[in-house]
Amino acid sequence: MSEPHRIAGGHKAAIANPNVSEEAKDHSRQVLGSMEKSGELDYEAGQLDKNPGNVIGGKKAAINNPRVPEETKDRLRDELAEDGVEVDK
Repeated sequence: MSEPHRIAGGHKAAIANPNVSEEAKDHSRQVLGSMEKSGELDYEAGQLDKNPGNVIGGKKAAINNPRVPEETKDRLRDELAEDGVEVDK
């Protein structure tokens, strides 16, 4: 049995890959559109069963990354606060 999220991930990768032809990218867009319309992908706002701990860890890492703009860090701090996670400012 196939896993819809893995199939969708492959199509998303194909769309983002500069070495993939436009024809193949169009096909992947069509497949993703069909999967979304059919309800085969049951995700909210682009969250494909992401591990909440990993998401929090990624946001904390970005906050501590000197290459991330201050505006982005402020937004991430706000998001973490909304989720009840304390972050040093």
